[in-house]
Amino acid sequence: MLPLVTQRCLTRQAEETRALGIRFGRRAQAGDFVACCGALGAGKTTFVQGFAEGLGVGVDDYVRSPTFALLHVYHGRLPLYHFDFYRLSCLTEVQDIGFEDYLEEGGVTIVEWADKFPQLVPAWHVAVSIRLATSDRRCVQWMAYDRSYVRYFL
Repeated sequence: MLPLVTQRCLTRQAEETRALGIRFGRRAQAGDFVACCGALGAGKTTFVQGFAEGLGVGVDDYVRSPTFALLHVYHGRLPLYHFDFYRLSCLTEVQDIGFEDYLEEGGVTIVEWADKFPQLVPAWHVAVSIRLATSDRRCVQWMAYDRSYVRYFL
């Protein structure tokens, strides 16, 4: 399936990647699914930290990578379900943590390493790909696979 809309930008510091996440979080709606992809250290968690801030998650809730916990839940104006598939090796492990149940909870689901299990990414999603362009720059590209996500491009 081809994306309906694609946009790209360069961020020069972690704060710019975080600011992009804040912008996304402010525009998020219940039921959104954000698939984050990128190499280790590319800035996926930094983006999610900004997203959580834009969603109104309190400053006392430090957003960290759920690599070992697999899931962190944060509460802002909408619940944020932050998954990380990095350590998972098979579909059964994802199902065992109740992943699909969270998609129906009315919050926002963000998955780091979503490309490990593309069959779990709903057709209606926005994909965020972050890659290192240079040692201090990230190329962030986001693609909407449903018209409802066009709001992320305004």
